[in-house]
Amino acid sequence: MNQAVALDFRALFAGVVRRYRGCGRAASAYVAAKLRWDPVHRDMLRLAMREPFGTVMDVGCGHGQMGIALLQAGLATAVHGIDCNEAHLRCATAAAALVVAGTSPAMTIFLRQDLAQSPALPTADTVLLVDVLYQLDTSAQLRLLGHVAQAARRLVLIRTLDPDRGLRSAVTVILEKLLRRISPNSGTQVNPLPIDRIAHVLADKGFRTSVSPCWRGTPFANVLVTARRAPVSQSADA
Repeated sequence: MNQAVALDFRALFAGVVRRYRGCGRAASAYVAAKLRWDPVHRDMLRLAMREPFGTVMDVGCGHGQMGIALLQAGLATAVHGIDCNEAHLRCATAAAALVVAGTSPAMTIFLRQDLAQSPALPTADTVLLVDVLYQLDTSAQLRLLGHVAQAARRLVLIRTLDPDRGLRSAVTVILEKLLRRISPNSGTQVNPLPIDRIAHVLADKGFRTSVSPCWRGTPFANVLVTARRAPVSQSADA
């Protein structure tokens, strides 16, 4: 069966949201809004339909809805999520326990880790890095990129803010800074690296990258950086 045709996003997202009802109204509403309005979920799920992600490391997983959606859709075989927010991780763990009921509890693991202080990561087929990089200082971003490249056996997916999209970028930076005053889910910095610099770091680690817009229906300058590890023979010739 063609999963790209068979997958019903509305039904999938509704099923994911139901698993967060035990986390309280605020968490459930947040997850529902993210799944409905943030295009990164559909973009990553569509990519996973074309090439299933295998084992997934979700770096900065937050409430964990991305990994849970991948598991529920059958597009990942295991998810390991890390984040520094203990409350978010408790919520993610409770929701994930329902997703994997009756199967191996090792399929989903959420752990606390401060990426700025300890960026080393376990290995996985696919590493996700959604809205994390630009919230770190430059040196921390470069260290984390190096660890992400080392951890990913096949694929790295980074959603970040592109600083070189003109007015769209300027608007995004302003809105991001405003959000930091009112949102408990925001970091302390808005420090986007040029996309070419991110691609260069990944290329040095043997990845070939492509970039696509990831802002559908929003005013933001978010892009999805897709990095695939080149075969050994090809990376050696590069």
